[in-house]
Amino acid sequence: MAIIEGFRVKNFKALKDVTLGRLWNQQDKAALTPMTAVIGKNGVGKSSLFDAFGFLADCLKTGVEDACDAHGRGGFKRIRTQGQSGAIEFEIYYKQDGKRRPITYELAIDLDKLNRPFVLRERLRQRRSGEKHGQPFSFLILESGKGVVWKGETLGVDEQKKQFDLMEFMAEINRLKGPESKETESVELDDYRKLGIATLGSLKQHPRISAFRQFIESWYLSYFTPDAARSLPLAGSQKHLNSHGDNLGNVVQFMEREHPKSFQKILNRIANKIPGISKIDTEETNDGRLLLRFNDKGFSDPFYTQQMSDGTLKVFAYLLLMEDPNPPPFLCVEEPENGLYHKLLESLANEFREHATGKTGGTQVFITTHQPYFVDSLDPDEVWILQKGDDGFSTIHRASEYEIVKNMVSEGLPLGGLWYSDYLDVR
Repeated sequence: MAIIEGFRVKNFKALKDVTLGRLWNQQDKAALTPMTAVIGKNGVGKSSLFDAFGFLADCLKTGVEDACDAHGRGGFKRIRTQGQSGAIEFEIYYKQDGKRRPITYELAIDLDKLNRPFVLRERLRQRRSGEKHGQPFSFLILESGKGVVWKGETLGVDEQKKQFDLMEFMAEINRLKGPESKETESVELDDYRKLGIATLGSLKQHPRISAFRQFIESWYLSYFTPDAARSLPLAGSQKHLNSHGDNLGNVVQFMEREHPKSFQKILNRIANKIPGISKIDTEETNDGRLLLRFNDKGFSDPFYTQQMSDGTLKVFAYLLLMEDPNPPPFLCVEEPENGLYHKLLESLANEFREHATGKTGGTQVFITTHQPYFVDSLDPDEVWILQKGDDGFSTIHRASEYEIVKNMVSEGLPLGGLWYSDYLDVR
């Protein structure tokens, strides 16, 4: 299971400098848990933190300039933290699986001379096998689209200095290895507005870069809206739910045909949470559209998606997502509680945790919420409190950092109730 152990973002919207979990140079910090929830009041930056992951995924798919404009972001100058002039920076510290050494990915995006967003700096690094301390070794380093990449799995650049000059670095590579080295190669991208991992990650000779690219490409960020799920897509089974959920019927068609046992599990779980629903299936219209039908025990005629409540559709979509035969490694959901009956929230939180940590676990779950009932079922290690500082920028703390919170939870007090009572307001 690939897992993000730490994440840092700088100069992105209200997030001037925010770190969650463990980084390569902060080994005293605890890593992120398989399930992480970020809580906070309105306007503290929860949506910005959610969008930081979406922005990274968009940078990989479409390039940094298009990513700055996508999803109504409004361009680089709108998303860079107000009053700051430096680059927008991200750092991801992750493990490909439990046996692999952690890898750090660093990305800095700035404006070029023509005021266009470009990749100022990009780096991937990892400690060598058997080394637990000291500077890691870079196996990809790019400055403005130019740099060096290591082939294979074993070598890297020994970074004994915290600051170094790229040209000196490349000269040292050539001196030690020679310009025709089989282990390294100089690279220059034809477009420095594209990520290096997007290009180099498609080549077999760079397996670590390729694995990291595939990791980000497989992220699932939920922008699910019930209205989108009520659309009438063309018939045809599809394996995975898309981010907006407008192919809900297509995924049902796939699951009931290819994975009937898993689909029956979903129906049983929905029946326990939403009384009355006995069957869910699809119906194809004469013009090739697909209808999603919900059969209620008390009625002879089915209800269609257009007639179902927002909450029913959301619960169904989330359960369907968690039964994906090939689940994404990272699932990010913003405020899943919207439109749901409050007594469903604790159950939904437990479903997400089981998905992340159970026998079928393989997905790290990241959620933003402002609903105490959802937080009631979480542990202090899983909850991060996002707040606005006196300077207007966001700060973040883990609930388990505060002994009074840990002690009160250990005595049986629910964490959401403590939040509601302002015990988590740590300013």
